[in-house]
Amino acid sequence: MIVTHGLRFEHAAPSAVTIGNFDGLHLGHQALLTQLRTLAAAEALRTTVLTFEPHPREFFAPEQAPTRLTSLREKCELLDGLGIGQVHVMEFDASLAAMSADAFVERVLVDGLQARQVLIGDDFRYGSKRAGDLAHLQAAGARYGFVSTQMPTVLQGAVRASSTAVREALAAGDMSRARELLGRWYGISGRVIRGAQRGRTIGFPTANVEIRHNRPPCSGVFAVRVHGAGDVPLAGVANLGRKPTVEAHAPLTLETHLLDWQGDLYNAHLRVDLLHRIRDERKFESLEALTRQIAADCATARRFHTGLSADSVQGCGAQSGS
Repeated sequence: MIVTHGLRFEHAAPSAVTIGNFDGLHLGHQALLTQLRTLAAAEALRTTVLTFEPHPREFFAPEQAPTRLTSLREKCELLDGLGIGQVHVMEFDASLAAMSADAFVERVLVDGLQARQVLIGDDFRYGSKRAGDLAHLQAAGARYGFVSTQMPTVLQGAVRASSTAVREALAAGDMSRARELLGRWYGISGRVIRGAQRGRTIGFPTANVEIRHNRPPCSGVFAVRVHGAGDVPLAGVANLGRKPTVEAHAPLTLETHLLDWQGDLYNAHLRVDLLHRIRDERKFESLEALTRQIAADCATARRFHTGLSADSVQGCGAQSGS
């Protein structure tokens, strides 16, 4: 997959283009991308996803912006897995926010990405003051020679598949519901960085996965499945939070303990799927009380993993990384 940026389009080719933030790549997004691939195949076009960094709401009102479901890297990894040929990332800044709908179509879609088909969701708007919509796209397409299509809402049960619905499920600790909306377990990817190594001193070494989200949509202690530590996914338990027992103002961390596994994961790139929320993160009166609770959390995670089908989780784990 090709990843390009900005207002430079050196690798452009005639394309079927879709536009949006695609945070989380939920079932609604996936249905749209399936239709995009169909449109592209009919005319031998490249599939191109045009997305923005940061999210426009982070630019306009950073304190009120929604939590991120996926970092840019995670989004690109997911799009690659969904068979997309190109991701073009545009920086959402004051210049882009002020660009008129007409200029956006001409400079970005037509001259830049060589759009022949443009597919949008039913709530997509573009250009200064969100002036651009399907009618504007269709009128522009008549001038410039591309066809525009709008994708209807995708329902999961009676609920619209949306990033908001996924965030609500995760915030409530309903990981199974989030999985239904995403079509996969919710996970966080990142590089294992060196921590304070407290975990190994109490018998629970952890891999500290670097968090690049503005803030994850959930927190607490989870039964997890870890990809990237071996040939098969490994079972574990993880704390996503700020370690209030051991540090007063700690940064957000994802500390993952792999059950019954030994090894060195420093600098490895892992994906940690959050399968089941065990409890809230909380401050304990002592390190000994925290240690007892971690042991109980590991036992809970083991029971959860045992209940999964044999082909859902294979192996188990615990490594050096903290």
